[in-house]
Amino acid sequence: MKEEKRILVVDDEDKILEVVEAYLIKEGFMVTTAKDGETAFNLFKNDKFHLIILDLMMPYLSGEEVCSKIRAISDIPIIMLTAKIEEDDKIEGLALGADDYVTKPFSVRELVGRVNALLRRTYRDDNPMADYLTFNEGDLEVDIKKMKVRKKGENVSLTPKEFKVLVALLTSPGIVFTREQLVMKAFGIEYEGFDRNIDTYIKNIRRKIEDNPKVNKYISTVYGVGYKFGGE
Repeated sequence: MKEEKRILVVDDEDKILEVVEAYLIKEGFMVTTAKDGETAFNLFKNDKFHLIILDLMMPYLSGEEVCSKIRAISDIPIIMLTAKIEEDDKIEGLALGADDYVTKPFSVRELVGRVNALLRRTYRDDNPMADYLTFNEGDLEVDIKKMKVRKKGENVSLTPKEFKVLVALLTSPGIVFTREQLVMKAFGIEYEGFDRNIDTYIKNIRRKIEDNPKVNKYISTVYGVGYKFGGE
């Protein structure tokens, strides 16, 4: 349930912390705050959170550094807050592993809306790793334990590596993964191939599960960053 979700809000501006915390508590979330990156990372390591709202420009450890350190060990959803507005800055933030990007000044109501949307995508039915998943009213069916995929009721033949990449994406719908993150999530540190092999796996998966590989309903490319799964 939403009221059980715990959110870590990190910003060095007291006013922003106070306002964001108040709105999130009103929405039923449990909120912990931090004013610098080092404190935030220590809190993350020692407690359980479901989402992090992270300012980029902070003392001790920057938001970029905190995001990179967290992404090395966790897929927790991260929304970045920043005064940087250039497109390259946003792409860099997403490349580091952020799932969403909000520029200052911002509407707190909009931020809360993004929090709710990201939590729904990430913790679907509070069980994102269910053994059997269906998308788009049964158009795509995936049995994780049996390693079987069906498209429009017909069996789809994926290689073991293609299946692992698909599962890595679909168990975190809406989350953008870089090639490096997909390698880690799908294969772990023992993987001996090249990051660019992910592109080949994605191309093959699309050919097998998309109605039209040129119009990607399930696996979309976030240019300059990576890939995400968009099935519902």
